[in-house]
Amino acid sequence: MKCKVTCSVLSFPAMILMIPFLLMACKQAGDGSASVGDQDQRAQVIYDQYCSNCHGKDLRGGNAQSLLDGVWQFGDGAGYVNRNIKYGIPHLGMPSYENSLSDEEIDLLVEWLYSEQRRAGAEKPDPPAQLESLEYTMGTEVWADGLDIPWAMVFLNKDTALFTERPGNLKMVVQGELIDQPVEGIPEVLAEGQGGLMDVKIDPDYLENGWIYLSYSHQIEAPEGEDRPPAMTRIVRGKIRNMEWVDEQLVYEAPHDTYLTTRHHYGNRIVFDRKGYLYFSIGDRGAQDQAQDPTKPNGKIHRIYPDGSIPEDNPYANVGLASLYTLGNRNPQGLSVHPVTDEVWSVEHGPLGGDELNLISAGTNYGWPVITYGSNYNGVPVSQFTRKEGYAQPALYWKPSIAVCGMEFYQGEAFPKWNNKLLVCALKFEEVRLLDLEADRVMHQEVNFKNFGRVRDVAMDPEGNVYVVVNKPDRIIKLTPLAERTGQ
Repeated sequence: MKCKVTCSVLSFPAMILMIPFLLMACKQAGDGSASVGDQDQRAQVIYDQYCSNCHGKDLRGGNAQSLLDGVWQFGDGAGYVNRNIKYGIPHLGMPSYENSLSDEEIDLLVEWLYSEQRRAGAEKPDPPAQLESLEYTMGTEVWADGLDIPWAMVFLNKDTALFTERPGNLKMVVQGELIDQPVEGIPEVLAEGQGGLMDVKIDPDYLENGWIYLSYSHQIEAPEGEDRPPAMTRIVRGKIRNMEWVDEQLVYEAPHDTYLTTRHHYGNRIVFDRKGYLYFSIGDRGAQDQAQDPTKPNGKIHRIYPDGSIPEDNPYANVGLASLYTLGNRNPQGLSVHPVTDEVWSVEHGPLGGDELNLISAGTNYGWPVITYGSNYNGVPVSQFTRKEGYAQPALYWKPSIAVCGMEFYQGEAFPKWNNKLLVCALKFEEVRLLDLEADRVMHQEVNFKNFGRVRDVAMDPEGNVYVVVNKPDRIIKLTPLAERTGQ
């Protein structure tokens, strides 16, 4: 649901008048005789009672936003909308209905809302020609369109960019023109669930050595008697010549006995600091307790050298995997290095609430799942603890979850007021947020891009123009400065 002010319920007399209709709808559902029309009628009764005061009798808005415009402020998808109705977003005016509506009634309502949206022909809008942030008026351009789940992006130079598509394509844009054919010869990926071809990064000395790094879900042969092959994140580096992937070298591969058959929480990003280290993240892969086990690669952030060798002073070499740098990271889908301090920062998905921004330091345990500000998707707490000795607190947590993803510290001439601030992407809330940091504190955050697709990643060209990688629709949107704004 998309509410901005608290929805009022009907008066007591009005509720009495509604009882016969509700009883009739419940009887039809109970005896299995309800037709599609009956179910629609029942859903509309629920909507009229609980939602119409805010969203309008015709679903086109009132005190709250229209439900027929193709825009969902707090997550587009039946699961998101269901949880928003059930648990609410009270601080933004959306009350909870877990004590008023059954799960079956909420499911019925959500299905009807989407059917009404389809009947109205609603589609997600394209970005307007101009957007405003607090400090800039920005021009927008759909820079690449019709893509297949674009995941990550990097510029090789001012004229050439690479981006990954999760099903297994590495593609190139040259002077603003998308090359249809992907780079040939990249590794085979297991493109299932949240896995596939993920991050792409260039070596800090790319102009001299030409190395490009890829991370992907790598499968091994299924054990005898098993149909589902295990998989884990793998990292390689190679070079591109004449649109072919050549000179590949293995950078990281986990022990095969740690591979898992789950297909979610891969949580991978790659970054380099100025000291010569390569950091990468692996999500917990749905095996949450393994995030605390230093003999397992998942639910961790790792530190190695770009050639795959391992620093001798890594903190867990004597008790577990030598590449490990931290423990207790649920699903870290964003990593970035501060351009001034050279510190590594991470964002990671919480479950239902509890997305985190963390300053990454050697040997630190970030708590998952021992401490968390989130709950399971059924509303049951993951842990009774949000704080506990021996586990680090996040610099910031988001509740409800905005579904954080890629992140990048801004550096460039195009938007000079953003320099050293952090751009954070959100899948669920379809946002790019700009965070102003001071030491380990978040001083301010603002939303400067919203409702044009699930934001997967963000990148900058050498001039500092910003490129937003979105899914549903699958495209890349370019942001350029038009004017500075004053008076804020």
